[in-house]
Amino acid sequence: MATEYHAEHVGSLLRPPWLLQARDAHERGELTRQELREAEDRAISELIDLQENAGIGVFTDGEARRESWRAGLMESLDGVRPATRTMRWYRDGKELSAQETLTDGVAAVSKVSRKGDLSNIEARYMAAHAPGAFKITMISASMGGMIWHPTLSAQPYPTLNDLIEDLAALQIEEIGGLIDQGVRWIQLDSLAYNQVIDPAQVGGSRAGVDPRTALEAAIAVDSKIVNAVKREHPDVTVGMHMCRGNYRSSYMAQGSYEPVAERLFNEVPVDRFLLEYDTERAGGFEPLRFVPRGPSAPTVVLGLVTTKVPGLENQDDLCRRVEEAARYVPLENLAISPQCGFASGSLGNLITVDDERRKLDLVVSTARQVWG
Repeated sequence: MATEYHAEHVGSLLRPPWLLQARDAHERGELTRQELREAEDRAISELIDLQENAGIGVFTDGEARRESWRAGLMESLDGVRPATRTMRWYRDGKELSAQETLTDGVAAVSKVSRKGDLSNIEARYMAAHAPGAFKITMISASMGGMIWHPTLSAQPYPTLNDLIEDLAALQIEEIGGLIDQGVRWIQLDSLAYNQVIDPAQVGGSRAGVDPRTALEAAIAVDSKIVNAVKREHPDVTVGMHMCRGNYRSSYMAQGSYEPVAERLFNEVPVDRFLLEYDTERAGGFEPLRFVPRGPSAPTVVLGLVTTKVPGLENQDDLCRRVEEAARYVPLENLAISPQCGFASGSLGNLITVDDERRKLDLVVSTARQVWG
């Protein structure tokens, strides 16, 4: 599906400073929910213009209504309570201090349920204002380990799989509601595979599972969600994004797709795989040899343009890298994008809006040069 889109971006965009100030004012009780919603609408309108001016063909709202990409677990569920989470993040090869890393989190303490309708609000606005195709991004239920705690979650969910089963059912229901509203493009963000790609990440999971078990669980959940959508709505485009972490220009994992490629590409039937490929941390293109061929083959979106640093890639180098990937996947089944969002958290990466604009322009101009 949507094979004609050879230039894409992952989802999040830098929030304007005045929007962050409005969110702070709302938390202090100085701004009503409606006034905050109006500020979000204004910001999203500007972000849509940014994408349209760059020539991006499939739009997002920049995830401007969210605190982070984790909103589906951290902001949209009842049955959870705040819980500190420790993760190791790296920038320029050095581990960040505790003051710089993400420690906020939640843990499931009772049966989870959806609260509010954040994704529906996002969809309604985009349906009314996007000048073309648009997608709704969401964290996959396969990431349920982020909110499972062996002690706090033990009563409602004795095992991580018990929690993920409930999360998957909620996500399938949520996606069904979005499709009923006219959404025709869904993107699942799933970093669960990092536990297999980089075994050092196993210790970062509360579940503490071994890589083979982690792969089996992630494949099972992601394929269940995608198959449920495709069974009822074969015309809906479903994408999956994978990266190695993206917070304030830092990362948390590294390694080739090789340990997950054969099963992931053949058992999770998405239309588009959006894969980080901006640095050597992601390995080479060889794992793409496992991508299926034929009329229903997925599009592989190569995340070649980094969102972590301001420097702009050389376009000739990008074209050469696309040619290298085409040794494993037919050129018509390739596309290009940034490796991840520009603002996975509300503070965003350590770049400017002008940097962001230039990078989106580069993605589009490179796609035009390669595919016409």
